[in-house]
Amino acid sequence: MDEPPGPVVQECVEGYLFSARPFELLVFRRPPSRGSLWVPISGKVDPSDRDLDAALRRELLEETGLADPRRVFPLDWHVRFRADSGDVWRLHAFGVEVARDFAPTLSTEHDAYRWAAPDVARGLLHYEDNRAAVGRLEERLAPNV
Repeated sequence: MDEPPGPVVQECVEGYLFSARPFELLVFRRPPSRGSLWVPISGKVDPSDRDLDAALRRELLEETGLADPRRVFPLDWHVRFRADSGDVWRLHAFGVEVARDFAPTLSTEHDAYRWAAPDVARGLLHYEDNRAAVGRLEERLAPNV
């Protein structure tokens, strides 16, 4: 994927929630007003966030009610993209391990969630960079899953 040139105006984070045993991902569906797309948890880094990890944890709490994930780790992967405004934003991906029985409390940003095997999750996820990030997560976790 070609990344747009220019200065990054907004940093963003996204979290790929997963259970290790069995290895499955938790994906979220946007409501019809936002395209009914399947996506990971994501959001902008706010000025009050001390770093990317803090921004991700805030988004997890806001969008799923998750306050204490088993572990959070950067996937050392990011993508630059052009927002609707035309500005360049950069998205940083994280792995977020949760218990397989975790049932999120959805915010208004999502209307459904689904646990799925990695190949099924890739088929559901709308954006190419989301599918690539799932592959990066699998690489980071191998051979542990």
